[in-house]
Amino acid sequence: MIETGMIPVFYHQDADIACKVMKACYDGGVRVFEFTNRGEKAVEVFRELKKYAESLPGMILGIGSISYPKDARRFIRLGANFVVGPQFVPCVAAVCRLRGIPYVPGCGTVSEVGRAQRWGSPVCKLFPGDVLGPKFVKSLLAPMPWSKLMVTGGVKPEKDNLEAWFSSGVSCVGMGSNLFPKEAVASGDWSVIAGLCSSTLATIASLRGKRYL
Repeated sequence: MIETGMIPVFYHQDADIACKVMKACYDGGVRVFEFTNRGEKAVEVFRELKKYAESLPGMILGIGSISYPKDARRFIRLGANFVVGPQFVPCVAAVCRLRGIPYVPGCGTVSEVGRAQRWGSPVCKLFPGDVLGPKFVKSLLAPMPWSKLMVTGGVKPEKDNLEAWFSSGVSCVGMGSNLFPKEAVASGDWSVIAGLCSSTLATIASLRGKRYL
């Protein structure tokens, strides 16, 4: 997460489309992909995604939108490399810690970030990012500079937006719908998604290289 600086966040009930989207992201340079547990077919689709990910050298596949320990256990059994949630849930943290799987919980306050860190979370997700804003990141890092933060919600594949987040000190960003234009997914124009991933990663690398590392 920290090396690449960007994680695509995606869900689709069609396993074939989900695999093609993940491949497009991979072609664009992505090596960490989050599939979200947001639909009835999430388990079925994730199972196929995991099989397909094995054909993509270096691809790390995680599961998002996890709020219950039973779901964490289920997806870890299916091969999830990391678990992401919209909020911090101690019993989910316990499952992940027992199995040696990184847990990235959603946090909206300084206290929540601190609590998640004490439970062993290596990265905390700031959510919703469009509500908290870059100033929150900068203020949090002042007394807690060791914190590794991933922001989701309100992140766009645009230089000004990315610069605001990375200059504030985030370690990485999670990006959903802004990285997957509905028209491109519907028409199967995977080159659009690959291009957005590639340009976004290049922008992040440029911002970090010039000022923020």
